[in-house]
Amino acid sequence: MGGTKRTRILSYFIVLLMLSLYLFPLFYLFNVSMKTQSEYLIDPVAIAKGLRLENFMDAWEKGNFSQYMWNSILYTGASTLFTLLLSVFAAFPLARGYVRFSTFFYMFFLISMYLPNPLIPQFALINSLGLYNTQLGFILLKTTGTGIAFLMFVGYIKSVSRELDEAAAMDGCGYTRYLFTILVPLMKPVLATGIILTAIGVWNDIIGPTIYLSDPAFQPVTKGLFSFYGQYMNNWPLLACGILIVTLPLVILYIFLQRFIVGGAMAGAVKS
Repeated sequence: MGGTKRTRILSYFIVLLMLSLYLFPLFYLFNVSMKTQSEYLIDPVAIAKGLRLENFMDAWEKGNFSQYMWNSILYTGASTLFTLLLSVFAAFPLARGYVRFSTFFYMFFLISMYLPNPLIPQFALINSLGLYNTQLGFILLKTTGTGIAFLMFVGYIKSVSRELDEAAAMDGCGYTRYLFTILVPLMKPVLATGIILTAIGVWNDIIGPTIYLSDPAFQPVTKGLFSFYGQYMNNWPLLACGILIVTLPLVILYIFLQRFIVGGAMAGAVKS
């Protein structure tokens, strides 16, 4: 009994330690964002004397984050939507074995995740199609990388009873209708996880915009933050506000979808 109690205490201690490691940088960043430049220079680690929310408005206006934020929302929303649709349409027939050489195609997708990014062929293709420095070209480029979402969808669909396919076919349910009225509602946990992982990848990308988007009017918020850092690299309270502005949308997205994350991460681990 004593051993069980000590194990529980140790488990709580480890959880609190991990929580502190994740939350302390965020707290420090928020604390810095609430200071004036003089307060930060006097004591960078001291607790802020008050809530200076006007710092965020100042950073928003000076960094022109409104345009950058709209671009990032467009790229992330469109790329995530198209990536999930493409992954669902590709994962279902492969998971069920409805196409020939489904195992080979699955292994092909799996191996492609570990190959280096073909930047030069991609750039040549985008340029030859006339999609360089266009929002459509960047969205299509980010959509092609289905990544981990496709693999998770395959694993989850394998855990869904095949009898549903047969029953739907007997009732005259079409292929597309079956996917979106029966299968997709069952995939809510893994869809939520796919949304989070895909959105993080697109939102935080800075290499892609640097290569494919030369026009500042088309650049996302990551490039905007980089430019903001170049202009105000000595004003750390203002930089902290900029970093929190860039981070906030993903935090909000995670808050809305977090109840599905655990279920999505474990999807397909146990077959029905």
